[in-house]
Amino acid sequence: MHSVSRQISCSGKKIGLVPTMGYLHEGHLSLIKKSKELCDITVVSIFVNPTQFAPTEDFEKYPRDIEHDNKLLKEYNVDYVFIPSLEEIYPSGYQSYVYVNEISKKFEGEFRPAHFKGVTTVVSILFNCVNPDLAFFGQKDAQQAAVIKQMVSDLKYDIEIVVCPIVRERDGLAMSSRNVYLSPEERTKALTLHKAILYARKLIEGKEMDPQKVIGNMKVIIGEEKSIKLDYVGIVNTYGFREADLIEEGNEYYILVAARVGNTRLIDNELVRLQ
Repeated sequence: MHSVSRQISCSGKKIGLVPTMGYLHEGHLSLIKKSKELCDITVVSIFVNPTQFAPTEDFEKYPRDIEHDNKLLKEYNVDYVFIPSLEEIYPSGYQSYVYVNEISKKFEGEFRPAHFKGVTTVVSILFNCVNPDLAFFGQKDAQQAAVIKQMVSDLKYDIEIVVCPIVRERDGLAMSSRNVYLSPEERTKALTLHKAILYARKLIEGKEMDPQKVIGNMKVIIGEEKSIKLDYVGIVNTYGFREADLIEEGNEYYILVAARVGNTRLIDNELVRLQ
């Protein structure tokens, strides 16, 4: 990968990287489309990263289908697929980690304390292997994208981070590799999260400027579905991912939610721009 990257860079071509953990869906493919639109060469990495999973999480059963992934990537004319082994990324004796301090502590960081350290470490490794000009991430993992942007800024990577909109199923459920875990009944219940987000957006666009009132309404909607275990609801500024004390015109906000539906943990968000 180092050798290929050097050759591409020497030829003056622009490299786009789409980092994934595989089991590709339309959300991933939207990132690939954007990379192909903006870059000369698109590299897709597939690596299920163990350091971003806690011992109690689903690393071993995380869905994998490399054959299907490769078929999709061939159909989309991806230039290179980078599939490093676990031993190549974390060889024996590995001991270096990247940690973004403040943004990583809240929301996902509170419920998955080691998660972002694993994400930033593996993304940093992938950046060093591929040496992209642009890297593409999905808005569904909005906090992850904010953490990576902070890392890129702090460590002076010469890489542009492009965050692409959420891709949803027809019923509104945000696309995720973990959706495969949901039973038909659980999938129906999971739509409550998107329903709550849409109501929050309606309130904000109707000039409800108190984030706590918006959050309270979301909790009422989600609470109506007793089988959903809520982790958090939040409204944050898109810049710096700071919790909003007041919703103000001219700013951008993410409406965030994370919850467990059965044994499956789901996250979702909505971007709101106030004119």
